[in-house]
Amino acid sequence: MNADAPLDGDEPLDTAASLGDDGEDAPAPGSRIAIAGASGLIGSALARSLRSDGYGVVRLVRRAPQGEDEVRWDPEAQRVDTAGLAGCAAVVNLAGAGVASHRWTAAYKVRLRAGRVLGTAALAEAVASLDGPPRVFVNGSAIGFYGDTGDRTVDESAPPGEGFLPSLCVEWEEATAAAREAGVRTVLARTGLVVARGGGAWGPLFPLFKAGLGGRLGNGRQYWSFISLHDEVAALRHLIDTPSLSGPVNLTAPEPVTNREVTAVMGRVLRRPTLFSVPSPALRLVLGEVAGDVLGSTRAVPARLLDSGFTFAFPTVESAVRAALR
Repeated sequence: MNADAPLDGDEPLDTAASLGDDGEDAPAPGSRIAIAGASGLIGSALARSLRSDGYGVVRLVRRAPQGEDEVRWDPEAQRVDTAGLAGCAAVVNLAGAGVASHRWTAAYKVRLRAGRVLGTAALAEAVASLDGPPRVFVNGSAIGFYGDTGDRTVDESAPPGEGFLPSLCVEWEEATAAAREAGVRTVLARTGLVVARGGGAWGPLFPLFKAGLGGRLGNGRQYWSFISLHDEVAALRHLIDTPSLSGPVNLTAPEPVTNREVTAVMGRVLRRPTLFSVPSPALRLVLGEVAGDVLGSTRAVPARLLDSGFTFAFPTVESAVRAALR
């Protein structure tokens, strides 16, 4: 199963992640950091973490701003109040409609592309146009870039897969070109499945398994590359703070697991039976083309994140599930 873009949700972190690199390009406490998608699951958690350590957070919103900490933008129309980004040390783009939250109709595919590709291009051009651009532009992406890899392990050096989602991710990442060409350090955060109760692809699993209705999807042999919400936020802050990182970086735990293993862990942690399973044909009937994403296998590992010195607080799926329940 491939990753969703950030979705609306509100899952508190146990502790604030700290910026770990003292490089001269690292934003210092008191710096302003702009976040698009700040009301989503990941964006809201990132904003809380940054504020708790003394950073100013500027939220990009689609309505009229209600304070100095808000900047208006319209991603589909490619409009950004560029002046509101002036002085920001970093810009983080986590905006986009949920990939797996709707059937992939022709209209929804247009919406997915507009929110990601057009919105990213607008932000990248806004960043590039500033007289004093931010030190770093962190743009959301997804391990959906790799497509279905089966049992094959992939890192950031792997080429894109085939199909709608990989092609969308390629366009999404290419839309950052203006920022890169302007000399702004640009990082592509290829996020896996975020383990959290408050939203995202994993959120609906908790009530399902608590009700004793959880079970494997299809044959259960497909790999899920996951990451706890805590580690996702810590990793994003690591990307902001590490001057040596640019280009694609996988935000996934070190050891991907199969859906069968996820099912066993969820049942064990929640102390519920996992007798049910959903056959592949039923998923395809209910979900349509999205079922290919749910049943697909992406065994992605965070090679560049680990090489840069990042340490996971919750590296196993069981520890990530338990952390989400705190």
